Amino acid sequence: MPDTTPVIEIRNLHKSYGELEVLRGVDITAPAGHVVSLIGSSGSGKSTLLRCANLLEDSQQGEILFKGEPVLWKGSGMARRPADAKQVLRIRTNLSMVFQQFNLWAHMTILQNVMEAPVTVLGRDRGEVEQSARRYLAKVGIGDKCDAWPAQLSGGQQQRAAIARALCMEPQALLFDEPTSALDPELEQEVVKVIKDLANEGRTMLIVTHDMKLAADVSDHVVFLHQGLIEEQGAPDAVFGAPKSERLRGFLSATRAA
Repeated sequence: MPDTTPVIEIRNLHKSYGELEVLRGVDITAPAGHVVSLIGSSGSGKSTLLRCANLLEDSQQGEILFKGEPVLWKGSGMARRPADAKQVLRIRTNLSMVFQQFNLWAHMTILQNVMEAPVTVLGRDRGEVEQSARRYLAKVGIGDKCDAWPAQLSGGQQQRAAIARALCMEPQALLFDEPTSALDPELEQEVVKVIKDLANEGRTMLIVTHDMKLAADVSDHVVFLHQGLIEEQGAPDAVFGAPKSERLRGFLSATRAA
């Protein structure tokens, strides 16, 4: 029997910053090989949800499971923290995150940027990692930029380098936080193509995006967040083609007018 355990499962997640409740009980499931897109207005909790899934942010209530393994917690409420540092590291190295800002190290070449984490964090053989890094840079269309410095690349090329860096960790899932929003429209399309190619390969991905066309094209499941709650979710055809909630209809008409 094939393993049907979701790569990421989030149950009743709550997250506050002081008095501000950002997530108010959210459930998300990302099965293996599926692309789940999170859409919604700024401040709806999309990026916070992604950061909680990757344990970059501490949540106050709810469960986070990676491949069926629940994150272990100590304390409660605002004092809740992950209980096992080794578990956190293991989960984080299996959930590679691609940020809105590319976060490349300026003092390293593109190849060195892509190799750094697998060598230093995972302790993998440098020669093997270099082969993988060159392969992934070629895969995202910048194989000729291995010896370039980040400042010599366009924004689109830097973001593709960041995707190659995430892939070089050989993660179980990729988490994208607004991967195209810092880019000009023509550079955005370079990155969209890479994400579509990854989706076609059957990679598990959670994508926070303002690009409704990207969400419609690559997703198996779309989640519309509003004020920290899931307002509506479903297959892209249903969410974009026949939205049920008034809020989602308003959001989609506003994004189309923009």
